[in-house]
Amino acid sequence: MAESAGLVVDLHDEGPIPLAASLTCRPGELVALVGPSGSGKSTILRSIAGIHHPASGSVRVDGEIWFDSRAGIDVPPHRRAVGLVFQSYALFPHLTALRNVMVALDHVQRDEREARARALLAQVHLTGLEDRRPGELSGGQQQRVAVARALAREPRVLLLDEPFSAVDRPTRRKLQRELAELRRSVRIPIVLVTHDLEEALALADRMVALSRGRTLQEGPPGELVAHPATVEVARLLDLRNVFEATVMQHSPDARVTQLRWRGGTLMATYAPALAEGSPVWWFVEPTRVRLSDAGDTSPNCVRGLVVDLTVFRGRAHGALLLDAATGDALGFSVLAEEAQARGLAAGEPAQMVLPVAGIHVMPSRLPETPRV
Repeated sequence: MAESAGLVVDLHDEGPIPLAASLTCRPGELVALVGPSGSGKSTILRSIAGIHHPASGSVRVDGEIWFDSRAGIDVPPHRRAVGLVFQSYALFPHLTALRNVMVALDHVQRDEREARARALLAQVHLTGLEDRRPGELSGGQQQRVAVARALAREPRVLLLDEPFSAVDRPTRRKLQRELAELRRSVRIPIVLVTHDLEEALALADRMVALSRGRTLQEGPPGELVAHPATVEVARLLDLRNVFEATVMQHSPDARVTQLRWRGGTLMATYAPALAEGSPVWWFVEPTRVRLSDAGDTSPNCVRGLVVDLTVFRGRAHGALLLDAATGDALGFSVLAEEAQARGLAAGEPAQMVLPVAGIHVMPSRLPETPRV
């Protein structure tokens, strides 16, 4: 695949909506933008579509320039082949589903528009509902009409701005499955804005974590969840088991970094880029925490009181209360049968081991990269 294939975005602005964001999205790929309200997610979509004009940067699709501040290029929205689905769907209430799609087909011969619109509605599973107006359709059906209308423009990029937020959870899950199916047939870059982390993890090939208009980290969802670049990313992703510590020393031969945590030593994954003596944060996924016997001499043994213990889908989920005064607790998720065999019970003391390879160390934030 050519390096220029797909969507390449680099946007900068000082305000009133600050931006320092970059992302790429290849044909057939779905990239999810995640971050709190006001983090710039929708502004990035609007910049790609040409309805927001950042101070500087560029937007390219398959090597074609849609926006380049240095070259003075800013292609107007109607000339950008973009399909945009809003949170509110923005359907015409007085038109049927069929007519709502047909209005986006003015580039098609008049006598071909109805057949094309019917085919698009069939593609989003709305056969038989063509003559219903938006008020006669459920929220999920209205969302499907909006997607069909976006596809009617034969877009080179599909932009989805919180498309499932207005429907109930069962409908949302069904629409997510349909989107996963649809993306295999359209084979264009798809950028999804969502507040739902589970949705991003389920649908996205890559995630872009944003805060205050700035890209904090970009990569496969599993990479962001397992190895957040900073504590800011970890908190944005609502990760459990994020603790503050201090770097004691690095051991290159053993490939470990020793941390000072809660008055003791914690052995972590080797992180030589972090200066000795510096304050850092570390993170471990609850599924990496394992049960231990009282006589276990493994590094990183921690003891506490089991709280909030529940069993769900074959796993025991809970927390080990480390300090009642501060409320510090270590979340864990272990096999239910193992928990039962070990006598794990709420209100009882227990010992856990944190595998060295499971401890990810990170700074509070990355240094600013100067623009060139």
